[in-house]
Amino acid sequence: MNRNITFAQAINEATDQCMARDESVYLLGLGVPDPKGVFGTTSGLQEKYGNARVLDTPASENAMTGIALGSAIAGKRPVMVHQRVEFAMLALDQIINQAANWCYMFGGKSSVPLVLRMLVGRGWGQGPQHSQSLHAMFASIPGLKVLMPATPHDAKGLMAAAIEDNNPVIFLEHRWLHHISGNVPSDYYITPIGKARVARVGSDITIIAASYMVLEALAMADILSTEGIEVEVLDLRTIKPLDIDGILESVKKTGRALILDLGWKSFGLSSEIIALLIESIWADLKTPPFRITLPDVPTPSTPGLAQYYYPRAENMCNEVRKAFNRPVKKVVYDKDFTFDQPNKNFKGPF
Repeated sequence: MNRNITFAQAINEATDQCMARDESVYLLGLGVPDPKGVFGTTSGLQEKYGNARVLDTPASENAMTGIALGSAIAGKRPVMVHQRVEFAMLALDQIINQAANWCYMFGGKSSVPLVLRMLVGRGWGQGPQHSQSLHAMFASIPGLKVLMPATPHDAKGLMAAAIEDNNPVIFLEHRWLHHISGNVPSDYYITPIGKARVARVGSDITIIAASYMVLEALAMADILSTEGIEVEVLDLRTIKPLDIDGILESVKKTGRALILDLGWKSFGLSSEIIALLIESIWADLKTPPFRITLPDVPTPSTPGLAQYYYPRAENMCNEVRKAFNRPVKKVVYDKDFTFDQPNKNFKGPF
């Protein structure tokens, strides 16, 4: 049965179903019970499960993450919400020094079933302290899993998988995804952690992306198809663990790879994937793998700078054209177009 719901509703439904199945699952975070419900992802849950299982928290990120961590060690399954990834920076001791290492330090005899939801992405001039995508930093830490869904279906399935997992999981949501809709089964299900998804089949080049950049990759594929370039889009879904076999299989088939990354160029996800391709299948590549990332400067606040900072599908297509020795095309945007705002179909709150 086809049933379309939004990305935010899918997260809400997964959380609801997990809480109904297991009384050890509980939800906490700044603003979780508020009327807006963190983009609607937590709406109605306190009314259903009470304030003992759906808790608002003070702006004390390190302390509250420590409480969630301690309860996980004691047998609970907390889902901690940080409304911006930057807010979680105040809790890095709990996340990196404690949660990530706990199972190892106790010889695998003590688990940490902790989910840490964090929002990433640009928007409306919120600048360097509220628009960063720090996924590569978390992915570099042994002991952490890092999930970045791009569709409502995977948002629900990966959230359920994260809550079921006995390891600390970083669940990253791009704020431009919460409004998108898609087919999501009403029944409980999980999406396997560590398995990429072929979002579009193609033969000429593989575009590898995660989270919101999957939507840009699909838009690029539509444009390039009219020019005779058939793009395969690989949605990573999980960046830690990385689906190495899935990446290699797709790129060996097409012989070319472009990595789209939400983060910066240096020491990032794109660097890791390019290293993987060169080390593993160099002989199968028709051209060197390349990438499109953010420049290595802080995130700007002004529209004037944002137009030089953020890549969009129309201008990213020129990098693919260069790889195929095709002439680049001049991109002309509407006068009211802003690189720091989503397209006109966006229905989210902010």
